[in-house]
Amino acid sequence: MSRNIEKGNVSQFFLIILSVVTIAFPYTPSNAQETFKHIPVEYIVALGDPNASSGSGAQEWGLWHQDPGPRGCLLNNYKELKASGGIAPAQWKFDSKDWWLEEHGLIMEKPTFPLTPGKYVVTGGREVTTVLTVYPADSEGKERWELANGAKLYDVTHLPCHAARYTPAANDNSCSPAMAQQTAFPVAPGVPMPSINGCHKQDYAVLFVIGVAV
Repeated sequence: MSRNIEKGNVSQFFLIILSVVTIAFPYTPSNAQETFKHIPVEYIVALGDPNASSGSGAQEWGLWHQDPGPRGCLLNNYKELKASGGIAPAQWKFDSKDWWLEEHGLIMEKPTFPLTPGKYVVTGGREVTTVLTVYPADSEGKERWELANGAKLYDVTHLPCHAARYTPAANDNSCSPAMAQQTAFPVAPGVPMPSINGCHKQDYAVLFVIGVAV
């Protein structure tokens, strides 16, 4: 996630983010019968049209229950990560067939998939805070999503945060963090994450979750 990766500034930046999203709470829904509780910040990774207020495909969305950035490994430490059997210092396991990068070149643990159906209070840490509804899967396994009050996916995306998923484009050994160009980082807001030889790349939008329905 978006932060200065020097240790002395990680916690300071994260506190700023927390202050931004905390200001947006408590959230008052348009439906007075709905009740939400504030939770420590979690992170949804979403796919969809930035200008859409609803859509399908939420079964392909995921969730980090905690900020994966401070738990990540820098690209230039990939050799050490590989030598450890893929076990990161934060005790998550690297998957060479499905791995993630953020905008500073930190290899991150995978989110939890799929996103559980329910109602989430989401924000991009800017002007809009609203409710995201993820509906149960239909008979084909597809989940619909909808943002309240006409909000668009772009409105609740935290623009400085980048999250990209890398999977092999050919054989299982074709996609490796060792192939990443470290000079491509950091990645500026609004700029796609870099492609990596041998990999299929999927960029995701990142949404802050600050509350859930109870």
